[in-house]
Amino acid sequence: MNTYDLIIIGGGPAGYLAAERASEGGLKTLLFEKRNLGGVCLNEGCIPTKSLLNSAKIYTKADHGEIYGVVADGLQLRHEKVIARKNKVVKILVSGVKTKMKQGGVEVVRGDAAIKGRSDAGFLVTAEGADYCGRQLLIAAGSRPILPPISGLEDGIKSGFIVTSREILDIETVPEKLAIVGGGVIGLEMADYFNTAGAEVTVVEMMDKIAGPFDEEISGMLEENLSKRGIVFHLGSRVTGFSGGSLQFEKGGRQEDLKADKILLSIGRRPSTNGLGLETLGIFTEKGAIQTDKTMQTNIPGVYAAGDVNGVSMLAHTAYREAEVAVSNILGSKDVMRYDVIPAVIYTTPETASVGETEETAREKGYRFAVKKLPMAFVGRFVAENERPDGVCKALVEEGTDRLLGVQIIGSYASEIILSAGVMIESGLPLASLKKIVFAHPTVGEIIREVMFS
Repeated sequence: MNTYDLIIIGGGPAGYLAAERASEGGLKTLLFEKRNLGGVCLNEGCIPTKSLLNSAKIYTKADHGEIYGVVADGLQLRHEKVIARKNKVVKILVSGVKTKMKQGGVEVVRGDAAIKGRSDAGFLVTAEGADYCGRQLLIAAGSRPILPPISGLEDGIKSGFIVTSREILDIETVPEKLAIVGGGVIGLEMADYFNTAGAEVTVVEMMDKIAGPFDEEISGMLEENLSKRGIVFHLGSRVTGFSGGSLQFEKGGRQEDLKADKILLSIGRRPSTNGLGLETLGIFTEKGAIQTDKTMQTNIPGVYAAGDVNGVSMLAHTAYREAEVAVSNILGSKDVMRYDVIPAVIYTTPETASVGETEETAREKGYRFAVKKLPMAFVGRFVAENERPDGVCKALVEEGTDRLLGVQIIGSYASEIILSAGVMIESGLPLASLKKIVFAHPTVGEIIREVMFS
């Protein structure tokens, strides 16, 4: 039985980046992945959804091109071509991950791995009938869609009438009527694409707002924008069943029946910890999520967990950072994970992005703060590129220290702009120092400078 310095279970963002960093650090590394390298993010999440949304944005710009002096005759969005390009993009990037693993000397085994216990040499892992030993272990098994015990759900999934975030990316034709259960990131992004592709889209959300933890004002503006495009929202609604080509939900004490050709279930994800053999080592979990400290180590010395499997922040960029923290500590270089300046983005049209505190979380934490807010139309490039310049940038500034606590944006390029806001928050510098930063002109990112001066 071969012994490795580090065994990693899971080849998603946390797993493959950890493998890359570990091999760079001289560790003999073994990586297990039961499906495709890249995990959910690369194969059925971040990347494929952005490929679809980019096609939708190109189509929307062209469809309104006459406003900008560009006329396109016979314009079509051909869903099958969009899916084909998405598949090509995924294939290229997965191939890139494979190449990195090979170049780094990482041994990759495709199989469903589980922890078997431990020996004097280290931790034992079994996969496809073979046993392996690792002196240290990193669990990065990812997450899976939540499937609640709702009447008719199991039969709906078996028949293909109900799909999850995995299957929706491969459906061959655009449904005439698409119902989406869940108004979070996945639900909203798919609502955006399929609405553009010609589907009649209805979103049913249990909460009284869309976009989960996003700032309430920004969420409201996004809902208004999407509603104007024809997407229907039923908020404060609880799904009670699926049957007869429809879903049933309760809203305001009334039972409603919504007909659909296809239903997307996107109410969130839960850590994939079942069947990992955590009990063989006594690894602590809470509600299925592996518990870790700031170094990403579990309650068992030498065993780490990173990515969705720890349930803290189910975002690919969080997983990357957690992987770096874990490997740094494995290599003997002290590092700790912080979650207070993790950016979040919804890639709809318009985009929304947030980093740091929102008004709601800042109040909950007892901060004293002022809100600075400006329309995106305060910067020239935004106006030049948007006929109806609708968008807002908000900044929360702590009273006393005069430092940024959080920034929220709705408008084009929000996903790119939010990085600069995050760097500023991370720096902890007061506005007087931040105002000395020179922004390129004309850029939409200048809105950060403008809102600081407001």
